[in-house]
Amino acid sequence: MTYLVVSSLAELPATVAAHGALDVVTLINADTVVERPSGIAPERHLFLGMNDIAAPAEGLTHPGENHLDDLLRFGLAWDRTKPLAIHCWAGISRSTAAAYILACAINPDLDEAALAWELRRRAPSATPNPLLVEMADRRLGRDGRMVEAIRSIGRGEDAFSGTPFVLPLEL
Repeated sequence: MTYLVVSSLAELPATVAAHGALDVVTLINADTVVERPSGIAPERHLFLGMNDIAAPAEGLTHPGENHLDDLLRFGLAWDRTKPLAIHCWAGISRSTAAAYILACAINPDLDEAALAWELRRRAPSATPNPLLVEMADRRLGRDGRMVEAIRSIGRGEDAFSGTPFVLPLEL
């Protein structure tokens, strides 16, 4: 079974190599330099420039509908022959939200709450960005279930950086 793998920027090269990923989603501040891991073709790397904030703030780029559109388009077009690697700076907020969103989009039959608790089990520090989750919930027609599921798992454990983890597309 193909899966999503989530990591921090620092762990990205090792994560891509360990899992054989051929596709990468980067969710990070727009001015952060991200070196594409070897073996990843430019057209198989989606860079989404945004700050990790839950509401618009002056001088910062909040996650927007355009970011969500690009994420869904890229994730749904992913061929699933190898894992899809998703990362942000710490592997805690933007990337965990993106993995949760893509799993829900790719498999509409997934139970939102069960997936959220699986995310918590696999990533104790995960604190998915609530703005990304809220936008996706509306877009995917989940009627608030994604938002409530992520709210139910609460804030993750304090950590400077998350440990890489796998999120399955089926439970």
